[in-house]
Amino acid sequence: MGLPGEQLASLLRRYGYEITRQTGSHLRLTSTAKGGEHHIPIPRHRQLRVDTLNVILSGLAAYLEMDREELAADLFGR
Repeated sequence: MGLPGEQLASLLRRYGYEITRQTGSHLRLTSTAKGGEHHIPIPRHRQLRVDTLNVILSGLAAYLEMDREELAADLFGR
């Protein structure tokens, strides 16, 4: 897909996620939109691997109680 980790972190702001820390080559995003804290680790690589992106989107969709494809369409405009 060729999506950089920092670009994904920026896209997730619309769901209330903010970068709360960086450890090595990973960012940690946190959201408190649903009352409790939800954390997502995102590799800060030039390009995320497709399987890595799939795992991130699947976890995020489950937390947001959305269909994964619906979430991807909303994030990437497809």
